[in-house]
Amino acid sequence: MAMKPSTKGVELLDRDKIDTCVQCGMCLTSCPTYRELGVEMDSPRGRIFLMKAVQEGRLQPDELFARHMYLCLDCRACETVCPTGVPFGSLVEAARAVVEQHRRLPLLTRLARDLAFRRLLPYPGRLQLLGTILRLAQRSGLLGIARLFARGRLRDWLTLLPDLSARPFLAGDVISIRPAGSRRGRVALFWGCVAPVLLPNVQRATVEVLAKYGYEVVVPEGQTCCGALHLHNGLREEAQALAKRNLAAFEDAERDAVVVNAAGCGATLKEYPELLRGTAEEARALHFRATVRDFAEFLAAAPETPKGGQLKKTVTYQDPCHLAHGQRLRREPRQLLKAIPDVEFKEMREADRCCGSAGIYNLVNPELSQQFLRAKIDHAAKTGAQVIVTANPGCQLQLQAGIRQAGLSAEVVHLAELLARAYGLEAGG
Repeated sequence: MAMKPSTKGVELLDRDKIDTCVQCGMCLTSCPTYRELGVEMDSPRGRIFLMKAVQEGRLQPDELFARHMYLCLDCRACETVCPTGVPFGSLVEAARAVVEQHRRLPLLTRLARDLAFRRLLPYPGRLQLLGTILRLAQRSGLLGIARLFARGRLRDWLTLLPDLSARPFLAGDVISIRPAGSRRGRVALFWGCVAPVLLPNVQRATVEVLAKYGYEVVVPEGQTCCGALHLHNGLREEAQALAKRNLAAFEDAERDAVVVNAAGCGATLKEYPELLRGTAEEARALHFRATVRDFAEFLAAAPETPKGGQLKKTVTYQDPCHLAHGQRLRREPRQLLKAIPDVEFKEMREADRCCGSAGIYNLVNPELSQQFLRAKIDHAAKTGAQVIVTANPGCQLQLQAGIRQAGLSAEVVHLAELLARAYGLEAGG
């Protein structure tokens, strides 16, 4: 006798959202996994078909279902081309939350996830300590030795680590950077979790460029990880708890906007009302969302551009998925780059195709991730650009690793770093 599929957690799969899909197939050629694998169930249309079967109780949310849901990059390229507006990102995150209520992962995997998602990411102090340890290990040569002997996932992770020689830039350091000229306003910076540890120059550059534009920058205390990585990995309740902490942290901060320099974080912060729908915090989340601006979005709307910027470089730009597809921001970063005197901007082919970073996708699906990365590096190299610019820490780390692997001399920087360099600020040094 066949076992009846479990209905535990399936209420997370919104039938109205599922039925928005008319199975037209317009999404197929935009989906990186379908293009690479040619498997219908690894396309948005195929995954929605599986979600519908689970929602109707015709299919068990088993390991096969989990495989198809987690092979998705959650890049949302399908949302950009979908004629009926299917919110695929929220659907796949809900599907993963259903998976997590049913599967039992191996002990080591559970311990690793618990360490990363529950013991590290929500705690800035612990992350800073980890950064210090990694910096010392790299400086002493221990990381290089470890990379030589490491195997499997550990080696993949070590390969992604950037040069950690930049001096730390802490939230408390922000107060030392004052607005240039007349004070134009006050912004609250979303600090993030990984970027301050691995890419301190990005944080410094962000603050210095905002100050150059005349803005006072504050970093509200009590803020934590945005919850994006938790959502992408089916840990919905943890993501909701983090969202509530961030709402409380920013609620009393006097500011003209909440500025975010990480595309993935920005997309998640703007989607807090969806994450907290039906809770007591939904109204607060709506108010908060109205104040959130991506770094490029905020600067592109500034009434005046500071004088004195100049940089003689050939530059190309890689669209982070959650900026181009999640927030629909494509023009703004390019506007800022093209406005720098003497910069020669070269558009790369398929600039908005996923680079394969996708949260921790490059760690859990390294083979596929590498295929996406090689294609991206090839497109970037063909532009002849000296500098590849992006606007998300995961993309930046992934592209830097790809450049090293390919033996290319191009530099990968965050948009804020390039603007800081153009204005002759310390972070661009």
